[in-house]
Amino acid sequence: MNIWVTVLLFLLGLLLIVKGGDWFLDGAVWIAEATGVPRFIIGATIVSLATTLPELTVSVTGVLQGEVDLAVGNAVGSVTANLGLILGISVLCLPSAVSKKQFNLKAILMVAGAALLLVLCRGGVLPFLPSLVLFAVFAVYLWNNIVDARSGMAESRSERPARRTTSHRQMVMKLGMFAIGIIAIVVGSRLLIDYGSELALLLGVPASIIGVTMVAIGTSLPELVTTLTAIAKKEASMSVGNIVGANVIDLTLILPVCSAVSGGKLTIGAQTTTLDLPVCLTLCCIAVIPPLLKGKFYRWQGVLMLALYAGYVVMLVA
Repeated sequence: MNIWVTVLLFLLGLLLIVKGGDWFLDGAVWIAEATGVPRFIIGATIVSLATTLPELTVSVTGVLQGEVDLAVGNAVGSVTANLGLILGISVLCLPSAVSKKQFNLKAILMVAGAALLLVLCRGGVLPFLPSLVLFAVFAVYLWNNIVDARSGMAESRSERPARRTTSHRQMVMKLGMFAIGIIAIVVGSRLLIDYGSELALLLGVPASIIGVTMVAIGTSLPELVTTLTAIAKKEASMSVGNIVGANVIDLTLILPVCSAVSGGKLTIGAQTTTLDLPVCLTLCCIAVIPPLLKGKFYRWQGVLMLALYAGYVVMLVA
């Protein structure tokens, strides 16, 4: 394909994710205000489920096409990019306090997912039946979100009994904005992944490295766009909820699904077990231990996560 066409499609993808992220976050904030569900919970459920669609699609497609290294690298690398790059930027720019009631269990589930995945993959294979324990973690995560959402809605009703009703037209517009935003983000991410990966392959970069770097960052673009938009709009809770939620889904849902699709045994490369997963687990711990103990994020966490992620990328490409 003509290099200029590739560049134009790459730029179109960038435009779609930037504008889509703006509409998507506006719609998510409106849903939180209209329902009374806390912003952190909206970020950890609706927003994170929507923004992990690229990772799920790319990984499952990779397995079906025989690109197992790319599929596994994408799933693990997306979590690493979400924490080391995206949460690092968010915490560095907008350190915030967290609601321990809403944050603690979800953070622990994220660390548990990374630790379980590391243990289950040690033999170089992720069998489907043992991976069901990851599905159990995901089920606990969903249950906890439902409980928190109900609690938040009940508190909102008691605090604002006379809340202004929303017109049908406004509701349609905001929900439409939310849906169009996520479609634009997914389509834009797809364009960036396809043409970015094509260029990387032409340069002779191995599929496993593309999976944990270019494709992982590419499929994490929805989270990055949502985070940058949230920083600009001072919506730190939405950003943190989105990243934690997306990571739990990536760790506990995507690879077990890939294992099932691959026939019950997903091959895991040596790089994943010796480097990718340990770095991922380390970043999980750096991200959650301070807010678990102190109830807030610190700028030094952002610096440390960004530095560790940069060192990890350097090790991959060196």
